[in-house]
Amino acid sequence: MGTTKLLRELEDVRSQFGPGMGRRKCELLRQLGKARLPTAAAVSRLHESLCFLRAHPDDAELLAVVTAQLDAFHRRADLRRHRRALAESGIAGTTLRYSFFADTARWLSDRLPGNLRVVWDGFANEALLAQRLPLLATWPETPGLDEVDLSVRDWVRRLAGPDTSDADFLITRCQRLGGSAASRETFFEELDLEFELDLAPEGGAPSRTRALAAGRPVHFQRAPLRRERPELRTELRRPARERTVDRATGARLIALSREAMVLRHRDLDAFAYGDPDDVRLFDCGDGLEFAVIGMQPERRLLLEAVYAYLTLKNGVPIGYVLTSGLFGSSEIAYNVFDTWRGGEAGLVYGRVLGVTRQLYGSDTFTIFPYQLGGEGNTEGLASGSWWFYQKLGFRARDAEVLATMQRELAAMQQRRGHRTDLATLKRLAAHNVYWSAGRTRDDILGVFPLGNIGLAVTDLLARRFGADRERGERICADEAAKLCGVRGVRRWPAAEALWWRRWSPLILLLGVDRWTAAERRALVAVVRAKGGRRESDYVRRLDAHKQLRAGLRRLAKG
Repeated sequence: MGTTKLLRELEDVRSQFGPGMGRRKCELLRQLGKARLPTAAAVSRLHESLCFLRAHPDDAELLAVVTAQLDAFHRRADLRRHRRALAESGIAGTTLRYSFFADTARWLSDRLPGNLRVVWDGFANEALLAQRLPLLATWPETPGLDEVDLSVRDWVRRLAGPDTSDADFLITRCQRLGGSAASRETFFEELDLEFELDLAPEGGAPSRTRALAAGRPVHFQRAPLRRERPELRTELRRPARERTVDRATGARLIALSREAMVLRHRDLDAFAYGDPDDVRLFDCGDGLEFAVIGMQPERRLLLEAVYAYLTLKNGVPIGYVLTSGLFGSSEIAYNVFDTWRGGEAGLVYGRVLGVTRQLYGSDTFTIFPYQLGGEGNTEGLASGSWWFYQKLGFRARDAEVLATMQRELAAMQQRRGHRTDLATLKRLAAHNVYWSAGRTRDDILGVFPLGNIGLAVTDLLARRFGADRERGERICADEAAKLCGVRGVRRWPAAEALWWRRWSPLILLLGVDRWTAAERRALVAVVRAKGGRRESDYVRRLDAHKQLRAGLRRLAKG
């Protein structure tokens, strides 16, 4: 049988499970392991089948064959021959280009010194970098920078020296500028440097080929994949087994999550600023787990809590989830990586809601337009994401969207095979959709006007302190402490003291002088939890504080 037919048969049987299927997959893989594939597309197709089977192995024999072939994939002759065409694929032995955000660039530079290269061809901001070079050098170097006529690229090479790459020099020097972390990140990202990264296993570089959370238990897939639509209320009642991991394991899971983003030309703050002290594994059974990652305290949002999940199937990253929680509600952004789309996406989504309820105590869930195919998400639009959520029971609150939905449902009943056109999907996807296991209410994410609370804080600070916001922060912190009977804030853990300063203007707006002493003590506990180890503890404390919730609702009304 020719290699093309072998590959096609492997793709046909890879998601079929039952007696004899594992043996047939092993036979096909052994033949393809010795074959020389004719095109880059064929090499990529074999790679994706191997990745799929690592997440869904029939048995130990197949898993061993798959693992061995993935470990050696970068040495395939056909991969080397088509290496250029396979650039950007994330496959081991290829290269990747991307304009990484500042912290991700620093992280890669620290982990893989010398592996990143600046892509100078086509660099559009030479004039801006030339203007800023003196900020990246020392004062005694300024005569040369002022007087010697070298190109920007040549100056960077000269400044970096023989043992430092251009990329490592620029990343490191930008990180060491004065000012705040936010200003340094803005400085770096304005340059919009593109980097090339070699995905060479020998150098320790990440790749989709070897992406795996080591040591996770393996579930062998002997029954067909479950493609049915989940019943969301049932999923909310199914607890996952929750386990807090140690700091070292948390750091490894965060690294695996960041690599998953890098390899797919994405970046996610919740992974980039993940806190290794706030990482948990939620085991949903059958090899499905979520590595739930909280953010470093200084990077958290003022009101909502944010966690990102790396979805693992037998230790293989198959997708990710971004969630926020406040007032018993959660926003959810759900993503399945291409290789595993069309599999058990519905089943996994049901478990996402269950874990999110377990984490925050949420009973109401919001999907924002981008997830539905809105806001320029053409891939989500074309795949019919809006209907995926509609079939699960999510509904818009916009009357026009609901009317359009009813018209489309009627057309489907009248004409078999009717498909909603892209223009209609675009209108449908322009509005949030919601699902709730409880009563319909307005104090939920996506409806509750959080921006008005921010405006109230701005008006307070502007009215009292004008441009001197630093003085305002100190005074507000002292006044809030006096109102709440708090002493010794400076002796608190640094993150808790930071969040006291950040919340203090808001505390002054809540009217806490009319609260009971117990309510004020509970407020202090809420703020300290915001800077504590687990941000999910903060959400539950805030949600349980009736006076605080009422005060925030009053501010949100503007």
